[in-house]
Amino acid sequence: MTFIPKPHEIYKHFKGNLYQVVTIAEHSETGEQLVIYQALYGDFKTYARPLAMFTGEVDRQRYPEVTQRFRFELQGAEADRQAHEADAVSGTQTAAVQTKTAKMPSTASQPAAAQETPIVAQNIAAQATATATQTIIAPVSPAEDEEPALDPLVLEFLDADSYEEKLNILAGLHHRITNEMITTMAISCDIEVNDGEPEERYEELKNCLLTMEKFECNRLR
Repeated sequence: MTFIPKPHEIYKHFKGNLYQVVTIAEHSETGEQLVIYQALYGDFKTYARPLAMFTGEVDRQRYPEVTQRFRFELQGAEADRQAHEADAVSGTQTAAVQTKTAKMPSTASQPAAAQETPIVAQNIAAQATATATQTIIAPVSPAEDEEPALDPLVLEFLDADSYEEKLNILAGLHHRITNEMITTMAISCDIEVNDGEPEERYEELKNCLLTMEKFECNRLR
């Protein structure tokens, strides 16, 4: 079973921006699984991407300088879950291939005629390999290339494990906070902050986080 993102989880694209998973959908015609996710920046657009593409690894040939392993990397306390589950799937697939290979008869014992690959088959295989290579190194959409990076403190806020940490980070952003930052942080916490001036929205977000912190403290007692 492949790694499946969960609703409300936050993922960082390898170019720096953050997205929140809304749900996992199924294509009505093909049955293909799709990840529905929302950008935590800009116009907060909602996107759909095939599960295999969302959970796939970064193309090292096209982006050799990128250190992030996955195209979308899970953030937060359960960040290790993605790598563990992906490695488990990879290990299972490798074992299956090795088992299948071990069961295959040796080509040395087969007649020479059976070992010869027709030229037509070789050409088809070469064309398939070329097509696959073109697919792998195909450039990502311009929208991904042009994504602006989020403020580092906003990233820390989204990655914080407690409301106390989030409040401390929010206070550090107070002198330069923007409406876009507030909206991003509010969405990540499932908080609805009314439209208005940044200072008003900052206070509203802070008060909501203070309330949630009290519930968090009471629950841990």
